[in-house]
Amino acid sequence: VQLVESGGGLVQPGGSLRLSCAASGFTFSSFAMNWYRQAPGKERELVASISSGGGSTNYADSVKGRFTISRDNAKNTVYLQMNSMQPEDTAVYYCYARTSIGYWGQGTQVTVSS
Repeated sequence: VQLVESGGGLVQPGGSLRLSCAASGFTFSSFAMNWYRQAPGKERELVASISSGGGSTNYADSVKGRFTISRDNAKNTVYLQMNSMQPEDTAVYYCYARTSIGYWGQGTQVTVSS
């Protein structure tokens, strides 16, 4: 199993980024997926989740209305569109496959700063 995140980087406050997580090694379309983030000195927190078919999504209150999770099961990829970003969104972002074991990607750094 492999989960590879991409799309992180430096963005100014108010800006946008789209993260991608390419999955392989398991039946991607059968499992829900999550995005987490971990800021320096803080615990890892759940940001967003999406059902296996993409019809159900949930968000942390801190990102609701600004972030959108989506998936393309034909491409085995889950996305996190982040808009109106703020310095407090600075963190390493991880995707997580909600299989019976659970798999993590390696993470991608997102920094929001002017």
